[in-house]
Amino acid sequence: MILGAIGAALVVLLVFLISWSIMAYNNFVRTDALAQEGWSGVDVQLKRRYDLIPNLVAVVKQYATHEKETLERVISMRSISAGATDINQIAKAEAGLTQALKTLFAVAESYPDLKANQNFLSLQKDLGDIEHEVQLARRYYNGAVRNYNVLVDVFPSNMIAKFASFQRRPYFEMEDGERQAPRVQF
Repeated sequence: MILGAIGAALVVLLVFLISWSIMAYNNFVRTDALAQEGWSGVDVQLKRRYDLIPNLVAVVKQYATHEKETLERVISMRSISAGATDINQIAKAEAGLTQALKTLFAVAESYPDLKANQNFLSLQKDLGDIEHEVQLARRYYNGAVRNYNVLVDVFPSNMIAKFASFQRRPYFEMEDGERQAPRVQF
């Protein structure tokens, strides 16, 4: 009788552990998918940004012919950003691109005709809208990564993470240089 009760308790415990393991694994898969979706949103906005930059540079080139170095830096940083492969490289490259764009807009302040050009104003507005969308996508991604990383780190789900090889994901963080205003010298 006692052995039967112990056996039944062990079966219930085993069923509970298997059920919990399946639910924990599925939760990892779900939160990992949310993080991947978040990164996809960031990637889409960054591609929109990359597509807009050549038009912006072309308009500025018409007015600011002696600002070749600034324009070349923007083009170079765009290429580096577009070619980056992992999240840390992309974050670093994006910081450089953001700084180069800030410098470009600071240079544009010296050209009244350029500041009044409708194409330039439209491109500047579009870029500002895209920057806002990148910020929103970055926040979504980082929130999804936070939730995923918590699952990877906390007990007892960390046991499932180790068993199923779920690893922490990196955040898409802003570089220190991106937080500073550009320096322009004439």
